[in-house]
Amino acid sequence: MEYTLYDHHKRYRTWSGELRRRYGQKVCKIPLNAGFGCPNRDGTCGISGCTYCSGLQSGDFGGDPSLSIEEQFAQMRAVFDKKWPGAQYIAYFQAGTNTYAPVDVLQSFFEPVLAFPDVVGLAVATRADCLPEPVLDYLADLSCRTDLTVELGLQTVHDETARRIGRGHDYETFLCGYRALTYRGIRVCIHLINGLPGENRRMMLQTARQVAALRPYAVKIHLLHLLRGTPLAAEYESDPFRLLEREEYVQLVCDQLELLPPETMIQRLTGDGDRRLLVGPMWSVRKREVLNAIDREMARRGTVQGARFCSELSCEKEADF
Repeated sequence: MEYTLYDHHKRYRTWSGELRRRYGQKVCKIPLNAGFGCPNRDGTCGISGCTYCSGLQSGDFGGDPSLSIEEQFAQMRAVFDKKWPGAQYIAYFQAGTNTYAPVDVLQSFFEPVLAFPDVVGLAVATRADCLPEPVLDYLADLSCRTDLTVELGLQTVHDETARRIGRGHDYETFLCGYRALTYRGIRVCIHLINGLPGENRRMMLQTARQVAALRPYAVKIHLLHLLRGTPLAAEYESDPFRLLEREEYVQLVCDQLELLPPETMIQRLTGDGDRRLLVGPMWSVRKREVLNAIDREMARRGTVQGARFCSELSCEKEADF
């Protein structure tokens, strides 16, 4: 069977390649920190947050929250311009829950960014339980005016895991949020985490399969990073659980890519953990080596993204995968 190879002979559909096709040049995401809170930290649905989440609420490599959004953008752009002069930009509201505020507050952050030079779109990271109707309507309006992607953290479809990591909502809540966004024509990028405590290979593949059935616009696949100072790191130190080995992770990601729809954009295949805080897996700091190993394994298999995709959950038996 012959398959179409993607960008730069990749065997999966890269987000960077899609942006280059759309805009004819390099497009970078500039991570920003607007200082939004989280209902899983302020007592609305929890006080400690997800157990893996750092004090910067997944914004460890984003802008400095003590600076204005304009200052953050200028500071980060200066860094990106050195590597990719003349690039265009997507403003990425990354840290915290970026729809956890009234619409007028969201507008005060999002609207000025759209007027920044060379900004072609927005990426807004949030939770599925923070999408009230007025916010959904505003996001729908934004999606008509700019290149908008809403990034939803799912992490796992398994509610028992979600409870263990203190996620603060279940899979059904995620589905309600996802459907509310896609019903309005808003593009969604779903975040997954491989290596969560208590999960085995079968469970992680089941997450990929159920996400595949949603046919999302984009997916980010992360490796669990244990960071010092998080509740999960404390749990690991008192009662260690198994962390994924590199080869195990490579095989797993390749399996997941085969399950995902061929049209889904792949925005990430591993994550970045702050080396100063990283407890493990230590092999993850060699990110380029991990990505190259995934490329080699996909080539060795002679496979591509979507090779095993089926929109019906019942079409394959995971135990035999």
